[in-house]
Amino acid sequence: QVQVAESGGGSVQTGGSLRLSCAASGPTFSSYAMGWFRQAPGKEREFVAAITWDGRSTTYADSKKGRFTISRDGAENTVYLQMNSLKPEDTAVYYCAVTPSRFSSVSSYSGESAFDYWGQGTQVTVST
Repeated sequence: QVQVAESGGGSVQTGGSLRLSCAASGPTFSSYAMGWFRQAPGKEREFVAAITWDGRSTTYADSKKGRFTISRDGAENTVYLQMNSLKPEDTAVYYCAVTPSRFSSVSSYSGESAFDYWGQGTQVTVST
């Protein structure tokens, strides 16, 4: 059974930064692709970023490019989401997701259906 746990959420002012962490347990973590999604109040969950199992490829939602960076540390079984220049519209619950599936294109990880295991989410609040 794979367990996924996010951490690092909190409150920050506009323009600030946060780094979210996602720890996944399982015998083959190094083989999992990882993704971040978010859900704002009253809105559907949306894709943020994803990284392949080997860390060689990443993909981002267009609106997050340049501000968010996804990375992974295989030794620590952890994936990170560095968020800079935060805006109030970034306020949401951020979810980490993992999958052992491998796709030919990293862009295939931009959909929720690509992932098999999900964390409980961590709240990010950006105030003006």
